[in-house]
Amino acid sequence: MRAAWVLLPALAALSAYYVYLPLPGAVSDPWKLMLLDATFRAVQQTCHLIHYLRLSHHLIVLNYLICTFDKLKDVSSEDIKITDAVFDGVEVRVFEPRAKGDESLKRSVVYIHGGGWALASARTSLYNNLCRIMAESLNAVVVSVEYRLVPEVCFPEQYHDALRATKHFLQPDVLAEYSVDPSRIAISGDSAGGNLAAAVCQQLSKEEDLTVRPKLQALIYPVLQAFDFNTPSYQQNMNMPVLPRFVMIKYWIYYFNGDHDLAHEMLVNNHTALNVGRALSFRARLNWTSLLPPSFKKSYKPVVQTTGTAAIVERLPALLDVRAVPLLADDATLARQPRTYVLTCENDVLRDDGAMYAKRLERAGVPVTLDHFHDCFHGCMIFTVWPTDFSAGVQTRSSYIKWLDENL
Repeated sequence: MRAAWVLLPALAALSAYYVYLPLPGAVSDPWKLMLLDATFRAVQQTCHLIHYLRLSHHLIVLNYLICTFDKLKDVSSEDIKITDAVFDGVEVRVFEPRAKGDESLKRSVVYIHGGGWALASARTSLYNNLCRIMAESLNAVVVSVEYRLVPEVCFPEQYHDALRATKHFLQPDVLAEYSVDPSRIAISGDSAGGNLAAAVCQQLSKEEDLTVRPKLQALIYPVLQAFDFNTPSYQQNMNMPVLPRFVMIKYWIYYFNGDHDLAHEMLVNNHTALNVGRALSFRARLNWTSLLPPSFKKSYKPVVQTTGTAAIVERLPALLDVRAVPLLADDATLARQPRTYVLTCENDVLRDDGAMYAKRLERAGVPVTLDHFHDCFHGCMIFTVWPTDFSAGVQTRSSYIKWLDENL
């Protein structure tokens, strides 16, 4: 009994030490965020152990656990018809509001989910719930793209899946099948899905034979560049849940099917040093000292290496491929983009990716709304259902849907 009285406080202290993280004072629901992050870290460590024992790839195990514990019980509802389909070889989930008599054609959103190109699914409750609410609130047909994931496939296959599914849906006969107005279609996505949405929009703007083009793009805390991992938001939020800087770098490496031994060099921008000739021409396109407002730059300084490792770009050429890093697109491509919404969160390493893209689009003459949230964190918009229900999730989702409703 005496041992138990000693052991229990010790376990409680260890648990508190594991869970506790110093967070910014303005962050929404801090203790709930700490618990979410601690749970995610514990699961990841278990998955890495399984990987180390060579039983399975840790990302496969992690995604299996996510999908297993997040399975849906009910699919369609009284108000929304939910069906699974295949668009040009790509699986999609379609959310259709029930017909209400003789009504006009509906607007539509093609949605691409996040998860570091490796995790999550259009079929999990987190994204199923988001797309269902979008369909209900907007009275719109929502197409959620189920692209293939790392490590099954790597870049550029995720991009090709998203592009093929979107182009298939944009065909006039397919739009007619779903009673969609061809002039009221948005392309959207969050995080890695925001990356794919931006890349798809850029490619669609270059294809002259398309008869239907998106009216809008809406990017939710998108990941848009792997050129500079020392922007102010990367420095400020390097240890911030649920996406620390080093984890984001590893997701890029997974996406490009690269070696993990490159991560530490990329962390200090050795891959884009001044002696890396292939990177020089892109430097001005994401010069955050001119693209970010003072409130984002704060007192942070650029990290530019004079001498780095050119071999990194040779081993990972996709680091400078605009299909993977849309922020590197030229001004002519940006000028062809549709009206754009970019949502950013203060407590997010990707904050500056979104802000820089918004500024470059604005300079190219594209109407842009930058919707910034000071108390929110990466990934928050999908966390609206117990036990991962955050006020930040409801706040960002409401603002996003409101913008779509007013502009689509």
